[in-house]
Amino acid sequence: MNWNTLTRQVHRWLSIVFTATVIANFVAMGIGEPPLWVVYSPLIPLFLLMLSGLYLFALPYARRSGQRTSG
Repeated sequence: MNWNTLTRQVHRWLSIVFTATVIANFVAMGIGEPPLWVVYSPLIPLFLLMLSGLYLFALPYARRSGQRTSG
């Protein structure tokens, strides 16, 4: 599997995990005062989404600059 394809797949799954943790956070807040681990649980997938998103954002620019030849 290509590195770029793997990164896109991981990014998609991270978005699902992030959405699930945000929904769980709202449900826990609706029930009462949630524990801190529930409140901070969306931050881990959000950080990983940021890293993979920045990588995917930079891909076209890196390819474009790599295709230029000097001379």
